[in-house]
Amino acid sequence: MMAIFRAIWNYRQFIASSVWREFQSRYRASLLGVFWTVAQPLALLLIYTVVFGRVMRPSLPGHEQTPYAFSIYLCAGVIFWTLFAEMLTRLSTVFVDNATLIKKTNFPRVCLPVIATLSALVNFTIIFSLYLAFLILIDHFPGRLLVAVIPVLMLQVLFTLALGIIFGTLNVFFRDIAQFTGVLLQFWFWLTPIVYVINIVPEEYRYWMNFNPIKLLMTAYQEIFLVQAWPNLPSLISLSVGTVLLVFFSALLLLRLEPEMVDEL
Repeated sequence: MMAIFRAIWNYRQFIASSVWREFQSRYRASLLGVFWTVAQPLALLLIYTVVFGRVMRPSLPGHEQTPYAFSIYLCAGVIFWTLFAEMLTRLSTVFVDNATLIKKTNFPRVCLPVIATLSALVNFTIIFSLYLAFLILIDHFPGRLLVAVIPVLMLQVLFTLALGIIFGTLNVFFRDIAQFTGVLLQFWFWLTPIVYVINIVPEEYRYWMNFNPIKLLMTAYQEIFLVQAWPNLPSLISLSVGTVLLVFFSALLLLRLEPEMVDEL
């Protein structure tokens, strides 16, 4: 495990330059540039707000008097879900997409998932900044509670990175993994209370939704931004322990299969 951290540190300049190069190349020939980073999330937010807004707004108990309550709730879920989905999608094909680089250059393969993660975080930062501006505009900024986002976001990134490394490594040997990831994300989205609230879910199903790690994360964000309260830490402890175990497993899997990647690619 320490070897992986040392490799990331030793190749930090390569990682940083790759992230910057990818950001530049993405918008170099684009007239609207960075706008396309936020276009899809904004379109999703607009559609969900229009379609679900009037239906779901009465289902936000305790927030009947809060202006834009459903928009705050919806954005808190969609923005962080978009980061999760982008990371997992990119990580599931990160080694296959960079097959030429892997064959021609000798460098720690773990650098590629780190580059994909940082690139996704750059896009997320732009979108999240707009969300914060929206909260300031409607006078619903969480203030000092904003610091609570940091540990929750770190937990989400580590969980997604570990899961993505597992998918990406297995995808080198079983190319169906990338297709499976796309289908999984579609089901995962609708099994997570993002465009709906958990109150509308029948009681007998709510218990099982607590085993959805993304549901726990989305609930924490919604508590911070809508309720303006600290997240329920006990609910995140089990996820934190599971994430640590997942990180170790993903590292061991990558180290075990890394020597065989070149032949498979």
